[in-house]
Amino acid sequence: MDEVLTARPLAHPTPGAAGPAVVAAVDLGSNSFRLQVGRVVDEQIYPLDSLREPVRLAAGLGPDKRLDEPSQQRALDALRRFGERLRGFEEASVRAVGTNTLRVAKNARDFLRRAEMALGFPIEVVAGKEEARLIYLGVSHSLPPTAERRMVVDIGGGSTEFIIGSGYQPRKLESLYMGCVSFTLRYFEGGRITKSGLKQAETAARIELQTIERGFSRGHWKQAVGSSGTARALGDLIQANGWGDGSITAEGMERLRAHLLKAGDVERIALPGLKSDRAQVLPGGFAIMSAIFGELGVDRMILATGAMRQGILYDMVGRFHHHDMREVTVRQFMKRYHVDAAQARRVEPLALEFHRALAHRREAHDDTRSQLVAWAARLHEIGLSVAHTGYHKHSAYILGNADMPGFSKMEQAHLALLVLAHRGTLDKVKPLVTDPNDWPVIMSLRLATLFHRTRGPVALPAIEAAWRDGGFELDLPLDWLSRYPLTAAALRSEIREWRALGFDLDVPVLDALEGSFDPVVD
Repeated sequence: MDEVLTARPLAHPTPGAAGPAVVAAVDLGSNSFRLQVGRVVDEQIYPLDSLREPVRLAAGLGPDKRLDEPSQQRALDALRRFGERLRGFEEASVRAVGTNTLRVAKNARDFLRRAEMALGFPIEVVAGKEEARLIYLGVSHSLPPTAERRMVVDIGGGSTEFIIGSGYQPRKLESLYMGCVSFTLRYFEGGRITKSGLKQAETAARIELQTIERGFSRGHWKQAVGSSGTARALGDLIQANGWGDGSITAEGMERLRAHLLKAGDVERIALPGLKSDRAQVLPGGFAIMSAIFGELGVDRMILATGAMRQGILYDMVGRFHHHDMREVTVRQFMKRYHVDAAQARRVEPLALEFHRALAHRREAHDDTRSQLVAWAARLHEIGLSVAHTGYHKHSAYILGNADMPGFSKMEQAHLALLVLAHRGTLDKVKPLVTDPNDWPVIMSLRLATLFHRTRGPVALPAIEAAWRDGGFELDLPLDWLSRYPLTAAALRSEIREWRALGFDLDVPVLDALEGSFDPVVD
């Protein structure tokens, strides 16, 4: 046997304390793809390079919610160019994040496989509120610190994020399904700008805004801040045409409205400071911003240089320096769902030890999977707050569907899978496991909960565990197991579960036990 396990407590696995000196963020937005490279000095990020590709991914999203091939090809071409710039970067130094269009596209999974090959790095898709959190993190690092509350608005290609926060801390996060690309396509067909089309777009945006108006209206913040392409384009236009000082104002918006209606078509918008690719989506972005000014009581909005890509970089640096938002979220979930912390502290170190042994010298043994094991061990019982019967299913549902700041949708789905698989029959999860390296992880959590089923202190012996081709090996002292007949019965039940999936679980000491009873273990 390769590994000897002991029940010693483990420190939570984290990346190297120093972290990489150069980091990169890829923002796969619904309108533009952006790459930001920065140098890290004392937890501060200094820009080194940036690239922008006007992909307009949301324009390829059809009525059937599937991305068409031309939009996918534009995206893949852009990602190949980004991949060339990132050649030589370590995987831990790069984080790529997809947003609204990749959240809603039904063929997003197939596209992401091609996209990861083009970029050369994994791509995450984040929920709307997590996108909002990353935006605020980037914006707050680009503005002077203040204790006053700010409202940050980021109009993207397919969604618009709203955040109220102070300092570096967001307080309220919302994401609405409206963006400059989707609204331009829907209300300004063929690029035509009409008074009726503009009115319809603004009305639709105001209806969306009414769902958040109560918490985001003027009395809840002192300063409005615009982030990313649409806000910057509007501010640049207002300044370049002498209608304001570079901020977005109600007066400047009215002057711009008159010019857009006079032009009547995106191809005839002749304004200093307007880039050709931005003109194609300007009407939709203008309508959304106009509705925000009217519905939320904004009269002036300053512009921030920071955006989601900078937020991704600062979030990465935070993880390297033990300020991981995911750890905060896990602690909050344990408190919210009244997790038995003592039981979690028993299960977690043993699950990590099993993972270390079963993933030994395999690709599965990396920091990311170790973190997932630790988080799953701490959160596997949150479903008990719903009901004891089938609690693992309740736990999995919560983890797969709740807003979890810091986590990507993929990480949440992975956590949900591990927690769903930690007890009961395995046939329910077989169709969900697409990576064979997940089986040792699932085994680790199942064994850890099995040995701590009594929910009290257990003097565990040294346990030997290993992963062999086609199955697992587990051995422990006969004299110890003979004193724990329920554990022996549970191990026999595990053997049957894994055998039904085509895996061997070999526990030789069970053959030496005589006269042991074999109850049904749920």
